[in-house]
Amino acid sequence: MQINSANNEKTAAIISYFWWIGLLIAFIMNNNNRSYFTSFHIRQAIGLSIISFFLGLLVQIGFWGIAQVLFLGLFVLWVIGLLSAIKGEAKPIPFVGDLFQDWFKSI
Repeated sequence: MQINSANNEKTAAIISYFWWIGLLIAFIMNNNNRSYFTSFHIRQAIGLSIISFFLGLLVQIGFWGIAQVLFLGLFVLWVIGLLSAIKGEAKPIPFVGDLFQDWFKSI
């Protein structure tokens, strides 16, 4: 029974990194059986999504060059977070991961 629960936690953590719909699905999956691991990755993914939103605003106001570099960095952070979830680690993403854990601790 516990193995299935661990698989569900890991699946929800991985799903959380796939845009807003993945976040919503992971959040719903985590509400039934709250898990520190899944909540950790949901907080990381929410933070990355918010950064992505603001980078999109940079593009809209004409800072395309700066936004390209920042989007590349964001992609690297996204890959690091996703790989951490796949490996089953609750490791914060560099630079901003600890901030996300603090800002979204109620999740």
